[in-house]
Formats: sequence, C-alpha cells, structure tokens
Amino acid sequence: MTVDQIRELIQLVTETGIAELEVERGDTRVRIRRAGVAGQEIVATTAGVLAPAAAAAGAGAGAGPSSGDAAAPAGPFQTPREKPSDPNLVLVKSPIVGTFYESSAPDAPPFVSVGERIQPGKVLCIIESMKLMNEIEAEMAGIVESRLVMNGQPVEYGEALFAIRAV
Repeated sequence: MTVDQIRELIQLVTETGIAELEVERGDTRVRIRRAGVAGQEIVATTAGVLAPAAAAAGAGAGAGPSSGDAAAPAGPFQTPREKPSDPNLVLVKSPIVGTFYESSAPDAPPFVSVGERIQPGKVLCIIESMKLMNEIEAEMAGIVESRLVMNGQPVEYGEALFAIRAV
C-alpha cells in the first residue's frame, strides 16, 4: 500500500465521518480511527511492508485536531494550534484538505462577508477536494469577524478559515 493510498483512506474517513476503518492488502494492514466528536483526531497504524517514515507521513497527512484541547499527534504535516485571544471568537477550521473557494462560481458573490451575521447551517465557503465540492457550514450563530484565507488558496486539514464572534 502506498502513502498516496493511505492519504486517500484518511480523506475518506474525514469526509464520511465514520468512526474506524481497517484495510488489509497482502501483508500490509492500515487502521484509521477517529477519536470522539470534540477531538476528531485521526490515528493511522500500519503493519507490513511500509517503512516507518512512509507510515508516519501517511498518517500525518491531514491528521490533527479540529478543536478542543485534545493532544495533537506529532507528525510532519501537523498544523499549528491556533487559539483566538478573545474567548467569544471561534475559529472555523477546514475539515478536509483541498482548495478554498468563497463563492459557488467565479462571478458569483461570496457566501459570506466580513461583518455579516450568520446562523447555524449558513454556507461559509466551498472546499474542493478530489474533484468534489464540499460546502462548509456554520455550526453556530455569530458575526463573521475575518476571513483567514484567500480565494483559490490550498488549505490543510484543521487550518483556520474564518473567525466568528459568537452572539
């Protein structure tokens, strides 16, 4: 099993939200397990022909907590922990690796603007990943304080996209 295949499995677990996935091919076994909803930590273990460095690279691609105080797994792809200084400011983080788009089409207006009041379920942006367009929705009511990435910019798993002030 190649590192790219392991990355695809991690992406699948992230997108579907399943709790655990185990795949065995020949003498290689990969298990990807999500820890609780708050931590959303992805842990990948391998046994078989993969070298330890390749296994760590595959497990680290997209690994990292999305929120909360869960310990982050160490790895070369780990994103830095971002904590807003204001306790009422919440960072909306990317649940997947992909390309950030602020609107549904190049000539369409952005889904949200800085200063706009939003409700849970409001589409904030789209992240294109593996030719699929994934709408990222607000999980809370608030006011959009800032957009932290540029339109068309690649984003990593757990990277902050927006800062929202809770109301």
